[in-house]
Amino acid sequence: MGKKNKGAIAAPIVLKPFNEGDNSVQVVIETPKGSRNKYKFDPDLRTFKLSRVLPDGMLFPYGFGFIPSTEAEDGDPIDVLLLMDAPAFPGCVIESRLIGVIEGEQSEDGDTKRNDRLLAVANQNHSHSELKDVGDINPRLIKELGEFFVNYHKQDNVKFKVLGTKGPKEALRLLQKSIKRGKAA
Repeated sequence: MGKKNKGAIAAPIVLKPFNEGDNSVQVVIETPKGSRNKYKFDPDLRTFKLSRVLPDGMLFPYGFGFIPSTEAEDGDPIDVLLLMDAPAFPGCVIESRLIGVIEGEQSEDGDTKRNDRLLAVANQNHSHSELKDVGDINPRLIKELGEFFVNYHKQDNVKFKVLGTKGPKEALRLLQKSIKRGKAA
């Protein structure tokens, strides 16, 4: 085992977006699948913080997190909904492959901006191992995922509109754009 820095504090936002040696993206989990609690990484505190609690009966359908060293149009790291077999914990880094994007925009106080959600599949899983493209997912499930985000934002009086879904090429394009934006910040 290498030398340990006892004064080090985790900072997942500075990890590389891609795994060394392959095209896997590194997804940092903020909120586990099945959780009512929404966690968010706080870069100033360098820890995960409770952001909000969803109403009874409303749970995150899959793991929710971000790809490090990126900046989406909303100023946060680019969001990822991660399909995998079981929940992971906040801060867990999971090597994954992009399969698409749920394109969306949100409106708050007259200000409208894009807030896309990349879709990824964990490399280490069984249930979703065959998924290569968002088109491989049951259309009803895609609709339900979009409705989750509409209802999620409604809790904060923010209007979220699903614009559509696109495949892995568009997801990669959005990721590359957010990596450039992240480097410029």
